[in-house]
Amino acid sequence: MSPQVPVDPSRRVSRTVYRRRRFVVFGIGGTLLLAFLYLAGSLLTPIPATAAVVTHEKSIVQPAAQLAWPGYGSSAVTAPDYSGATVYHGSDASVPIASVTKVITALLVLEAKPLNGDDQGPTISFTQKDVDIWNEVIAEGGSWAPVQAGTSMTEKEALTAMLLPSANNYAISLVNWAYGSTSDYVTAANKWLAAKGFTGTKIVTADGLDPGNVSTTKDLLGLGQLVLDSPTLSSIVSQKTATLPGAGAQDNTNTLLGWEGIDGLKTGNTDEAGNCLLFSADVAVGTAKVRVLGVVLGAPTHDDLWAGVKALLTSVKAGFHQVSASTKGQVFGSYSTPWKASSDLVATTATTFVVWSDQPVEVALETRPVQSGFAGDVVGKVTFTSNGKSQSAELALAKDVPDPGFGWRLAHPGGLGT
Repeated sequence: MSPQVPVDPSRRVSRTVYRRRRFVVFGIGGTLLLAFLYLAGSLLTPIPATAAVVTHEKSIVQPAAQLAWPGYGSSAVTAPDYSGATVYHGSDASVPIASVTKVITALLVLEAKPLNGDDQGPTISFTQKDVDIWNEVIAEGGSWAPVQAGTSMTEKEALTAMLLPSANNYAISLVNWAYGSTSDYVTAANKWLAAKGFTGTKIVTADGLDPGNVSTTKDLLGLGQLVLDSPTLSSIVSQKTATLPGAGAQDNTNTLLGWEGIDGLKTGNTDEAGNCLLFSADVAVGTAKVRVLGVVLGAPTHDDLWAGVKALLTSVKAGFHQVSASTKGQVFGSYSTPWKASSDLVATTATTFVVWSDQPVEVALETRPVQSGFAGDVVGKVTFTSNGKSQSAELALAKDVPDPGFGWRLAHPGGLGT
């Protein structure tokens, strides 16, 4: 057994001091490292993005239309550019239509002898045969306009002589000129009507005096649209008066022209048909215009007809609404950050719709989360849809959303605090 070597007390003390110093050094270093990591986490870690809280209706709905239908006969209205804006009232049976027949006559004359734009068309020379037709119409008690043998009109002028004063004699003279005879015209016209899908419409004469000239309100709306689609016919039926060679000044039998935008189309009156009007109007709805077609059949008197059409068209106008879907600056939501910054989410532009009855305007919002930003920064979009059409308005910050700053970052490392 070897003898133990005694330990020098000074060396024991030195080792203890070294261990203590090493502990202090590593402790300070660790603290500094933790402080550095805390600071880095506070300053460099991205701050949380804030989602918008949106406040908006899913759809915008107006009151349903309440139409003032006449208490007689059958009626219908449509706004061709608006889905769901076609409404019928009364019987859908084929009924006599009197001189409303002349819109078919006019369409068929143009089918045989087309006109383009403002063309006047070829010249039609009138003979004693046309004078004889005039005299026969007078004897039958039909509506007429004067004609003189040896005079002439352009095709468009002759159509005007037929449509404005509702002259039966010009209807007959026109189809004789375009088709060779009334019987050939009738055959061609009924074939054309069937091909166009107007299955409720049949004609036996060009003038409409015979009660065998029948149609439905549905067919008449379609025929009225064809008249509006024709630059020649739409320009004729909107005239209040015209001065024509051999016929002189002729007034339009549609005395409602100009009332609430009415610009056509054709009157009719016989004992069997009653008083009838196929009408069109460019109706003002707010700052917009809406094209309306309508028909009223079977009124007992002219006064009843005019009153019925006025009441119906007034109610149709009231059934349309100009909807302000958004206004510039309108609030659609807001942002509120954990560091107490906030801003409204506002529309940058105005959007408007014209809607029929209670057809809704659907509303859809898209937004993105925000960390910070300036007033006017676009952060989303609102889209409105109605009648198959959409409009959008960009959404922007109403005011600045500032960065949280040094103090908040230090108090919320990683941006995760409350």
